[in-house]
Amino acid sequence: MSLENFKLYGVCVERLKHQLALARKRVGDRAVDRVVLEGYQTGDIDEIIDILELYDIEEETPEALRGKLEDLAHDVSLFIKETIEFGYDDNGNLCLYWNVKGPGDYEI
Repeated sequence: MSLENFKLYGVCVERLKHQLALARKRVGDRAVDRVVLEGYQTGDIDEIIDILELYDIEEETPEALRGKLEDLAHDVSLFIKETIEFGYDDNGNLCLYWNVKGPGDYEI
């Protein structure tokens, strides 16, 4: 991956690392698929663009936002060496999730 295309936008890496540490404590030895690291309390495209500083999004549509969030999650995942993704909770609010992997799930 080229570093010239690498962007973290409004995601604070230090805060995310702290949230991951807290999530690891909460999960412990339980078998879970994913854990909410951060909730944005909105599903509104304009608010999400503003919160995450996604100002270079080409179109303010659900599809364009989904693509931008997938790219952002991919870049951040590479940077922090954990798999994260954006998704919506049952109330329609955007959340940042940690995809929890068991010891046998990591690639060697």
